[in-house]
Amino acid sequence: MKYRIKVIETLSKVVEVEAEDKDAAFEKVEDMVNCEDIVLTADDFEGREFYPAEDYE
Repeated sequence: MKYRIKVIETLSKVVEVEAEDKDAAFEKVEDMVNCEDIVLTADDFEGREFYPAEDYE
């Protein structure tokens, strides 16, 4: 019998930026991620979860 299991790995990093307010800070960090100025790697590994794949379809 075959089973489909979904694996979710989480990477995270705290980034400090100068900005006028919290919304501007979020936008600035999002832009930095999109431009690959911030790249998360295996060193930023936070956790792993496993779920039956049927729960996600």
